[in-house]
Amino acid sequence: MRAAGCDTVVDAKDLSVVGITEILSHLPKIYGLYQHLLNEADKRKPDLAIVIDSPAFNWRVARQMKKRGIPVVYYVAPQFWAWRQGRVRLLRDYIDKSLVIFPFEEKFYRDRGVDATFVGHPLAELPHPAIARNDYSAQFHLDSAKNWITLMPGSRVKEVRMNLPTILEAAAQLGPDYEFLLPVAPMLDRAFLQRLIRQHNITLVPESLPALWHCRAGIIASGTATVEAALMRTPFVMVYRVSALTYLLGKPRVKVPRFAMVNLIAGEDVVPELVQHDFTAHNVVDRLQEILPDGPVRDRMLASLTQVKARLRLPQSAAAGPAQYPADRAAEIVLEMLHRKPPHNRPAEYTAAPPRG
Repeated sequence: MRAAGCDTVVDAKDLSVVGITEILSHLPKIYGLYQHLLNEADKRKPDLAIVIDSPAFNWRVARQMKKRGIPVVYYVAPQFWAWRQGRVRLLRDYIDKSLVIFPFEEKFYRDRGVDATFVGHPLAELPHPAIARNDYSAQFHLDSAKNWITLMPGSRVKEVRMNLPTILEAAAQLGPDYEFLLPVAPMLDRAFLQRLIRQHNITLVPESLPALWHCRAGIIASGTATVEAALMRTPFVMVYRVSALTYLLGKPRVKVPRFAMVNLIAGEDVVPELVQHDFTAHNVVDRLQEILPDGPVRDRMLASLTQVKARLRLPQSAAAGPAQYPADRAAEIVLEMLHRKPPHNRPAEYTAAPPRG
């Protein structure tokens, strides 16, 4: 977005906090950023607001925009279907249009009175990495004769601290017959990761998709990385751990039978899920050893991952015309809203000007 000319008022990385208890110490800073963003909105008087993901922050922003008569689009809607389903009312009350990226979300939200449209997952149409395995191996000094395993412990510091030690322990148990690749998430500092892995034979790489594409399997923390692995057709084991108190408070609120996004999309257990107490190095190694060799278990997972990728694409009938990719479809819907007549109850000082180029 910055490359496209977006003027960043508040950086999303400053809002990245995981867990219920963990957020408490960050509340003063987050509230300050929230007030700063609203002050800028009052100065600039936007024609339309698009909030993306980050529900704890963005539904409050959406509520304030709605009070100011500014139409609101939610792109990558909150996962209220997973827990705290009663909060769907927040979308009904404050969102004019919800753009969802998982196919089952459209029906879930529409059944609850939210104007939702499935636009496809942003990663679903990405081409496979062009770099050949031998070239990738030479670039990062990897042994091309070995099987490679991608390690993805999360994209935030707190997640990495909770997940990476057990992942590293599993890698040590698997031994030197494998190469282990750890993509550096954009919001993580490379030096931070190097300190954590210094006694382990792990190769840090800059991007996740080429690593997943060329790896035999992965150990992947729950989140967007599991979708990336599915789209690259990389068999993997899903892992995740939070603090004991966060798990105790959060588990009763979870309303879905599975954690891994690929399992939710498929409606069945495609990949193993090792969460909290089940997330041990021994369990990770056991599950990996089931999918590393050729055979029926690996073949079934590969076939299911292919089906998951197909479901994440925009249906052909909806993709006809210029909107061939999810971002294109989302942009079309936003532009249609900008061209509509402003709501009658919109305050005069916020009346939309003609859309600017």
